[in-house]
Amino acid sequence: MTYRMIQIGLGEMGRNWCEVALPPNIEDGLIEVVAAVDINPATLPVAQESLGLHACQCYTDLNQALAENKADFCTIVVTPAQHEEVVDAALSHDLHILSEKPIADTLAASARIADKVKRAGVKMGVTMSHRFDQDKTSFREELRSGRYGTLDYLVCHLSSDLRKQGSWGLFRHEIADPLMVEGAVHQLDILADLAGALCDTLYAQTWNPPWGEYAGDSQALVTMVFENGSRAFFEGAASNAVGLHDWHGETFRAECELGTLLLKGRRLERFPYDPTKQRISRSEGEGEEIPLLQRPKWMNAWLIEQFAHWLDGGAPMETNIEDNLQSVALIFAVIESSRTGQPVKVQELLNHAREDL
Repeated sequence: MTYRMIQIGLGEMGRNWCEVALPPNIEDGLIEVVAAVDINPATLPVAQESLGLHACQCYTDLNQALAENKADFCTIVVTPAQHEEVVDAALSHDLHILSEKPIADTLAASARIADKVKRAGVKMGVTMSHRFDQDKTSFREELRSGRYGTLDYLVCHLSSDLRKQGSWGLFRHEIADPLMVEGAVHQLDILADLAGALCDTLYAQTWNPPWGEYAGDSQALVTMVFENGSRAFFEGAASNAVGLHDWHGETFRAECELGTLLLKGRRLERFPYDPTKQRISRSEGEGEEIPLLQRPKWMNAWLIEQFAHWLDGGAPMETNIEDNLQSVALIFAVIESSRTGQPVKVQELLNHAREDL
């Protein structure tokens, strides 16, 4: 079945949706874009040029677009602070929803949205695109193969030089906690997925160095303990001198009973444990390289396909809103831990947010 959709948001990320994520699914007959919306009229040509929409199908008024176009679902590709308002409008028209991360800019708003979606009986997914990138998917499948025994701990490094005002989109330099709200949700989500369990306890420090041109914290060090006993450490930085582990080229390492897996610069390699030797020391790049998996679509294009199959009656996509609340809880647990200087019980934090609805 072909699902009619309305694209909401045509800014920097919205352009990527129009040019990269949506076209393969249009070609496959999974979706048909019937309208596009952005409050900035200067962005509307993006939808006309990339999606072939007519000027009359492009709007600056969200409610008008929803009222004048019959659709099955909408996408939300606007800033997190606007998500709840757009969700409310979509639900008033009985639309299913596929949204950019995070669900919202606060844990309370995220919990409210999940509750509204559940009560409305519609489906909502969140596009955790990095988890479904080629290199991270290959890493996850290799880790889950069973060849490496019990997982002990995980490490992720994300470091970028995005310190100058506007280098990471102007609004990110003006909001509180930009690294967490706009970035690290991806890497924390991946770590939790790799761990294969809910996060129990988290301790974090976040800050902004004097040279970081941000209103909020742009750097973070986070330690996580999961319910299955595995652990993880995350280094996140947007104000470093150079991006050694930059976006889409993050480093992930899994230390397991029977081997080490390393993903660095989109190169995946393994270092098996050799019980016949007393001590093994290797350098990065000396492991056995593992070819990355191949498939037609990755990241948001793949997630749109998964969403369409969910609408067809298939199993819920992995990043459905209920499950994705766990990822949102992680970023706000980091913020809470940094502000209080204390470890945070992640599930208690999430449960409190739900109780306060």
